[in-house]
Amino acid sequence: MPAQGRRDIMGRTLQFYFFFQSFRMILMFMIVVAGLAYLIDFTEFSNRTGGLPGYSISIALLLSAMRIPYIVEVALPFIILFATTAVLMLLNRKYELVVARSVGVSAWQFLFPVMGAALVMGILTVFVVNPVGTKGYAYATSVEGEWRARPSNSPLAQERPWLRQAQEDGGSMLIGASQSTTEGMRLFGVVFLDLDANNAMRRRIDAAEAQLGDRQWLLSEVEISEAGNPTIKRDSMTIPTALDPSVIQQALIAPKMISIFELGGQIAAAKSFGVSANPFRMQYHSLLATPALFVAMALVAATVSMRFVRSGQSTGMILGGMTAGFMLYVVTAVTSSFGSAGIIPPVLAAWLPVAVATLFGVAYLLHREDG
Repeated sequence: MPAQGRRDIMGRTLQFYFFFQSFRMILMFMIVVAGLAYLIDFTEFSNRTGGLPGYSISIALLLSAMRIPYIVEVALPFIILFATTAVLMLLNRKYELVVARSVGVSAWQFLFPVMGAALVMGILTVFVVNPVGTKGYAYATSVEGEWRARPSNSPLAQERPWLRQAQEDGGSMLIGASQSTTEGMRLFGVVFLDLDANNAMRRRIDAAEAQLGDRQWLLSEVEISEAGNPTIKRDSMTIPTALDPSVIQQALIAPKMISIFELGGQIAAAKSFGVSANPFRMQYHSLLATPALFVAMALVAATVSMRFVRSGQSTGMILGGMTAGFMLYVVTAVTSSFGSAGIIPPVLAAWLPVAVATLFGVAYLLHREDG
């Protein structure tokens, strides 16, 4: 075999080795984070719901497990940052990077597989972890809502989102729910405020659960309160409605609780109903930018780790890299808020921080490695 062919095979083998080491390190960090999150979530969930009807340890263990993919998805940018830093430091301590450099392998030849591992994990996050996580978290939330749904004493709780539906007599009905399913078909801890045409409240209806049926809400465990009259309790009642489930999703469900495969329909529904689609567009583009964000995190880790490898800097430099990654995450979160509010276009808000961080990382590595 010609020497050039042997070098090509050696180069591909070496790149696959670096890719495998990086991807394995990311998975190891994910397992550790998932394990810790599972223990913490189960403990907190048991403390929160242990006294509710329907609670059992086996069900609580299952529901906590269903929430873990969503929690891990939130932590994945930092997992990429820490895992990339750890794998480069480990390879350096084992002198594998030193040996690779001694035979003419440039920094980019072993950084590309590392960034490739981050890219692959980003794609898996968008198309696997996100759909599984949102569905699992929504189901766990709906089960908890069934356990704890009870009429609330707070008429306008700050944590309860609200929507308004018109009534035939010219009045309106304000609807608030403490929890809901992602389909918008079931609400838990529901409050209906019946307003007349002058926005004066005629009555308040509290229900443990509200199920959206054929042009009506079916309420269960109902309490009806009117000024000057005693509270009336009913097992069930119905309230007419013309609301579409898409409208309910727009008002009551956070965009982060909707998977990437359903966000397109939500954006179209928002446009058809004449409401702002910016929060859903922001979430959609944020998910699309996730692989690039992970690559940027890997680049941030590489800039720190490469300098540590070459000049033997102290752990303070590593902490600086952690800080830089944290700042990138914070800037991304801030621009996401601006994009959701419509202050800047969601596409720009999702991609600009990632693009700037990537270009900075590439420029820094070019300066350090290629002079």
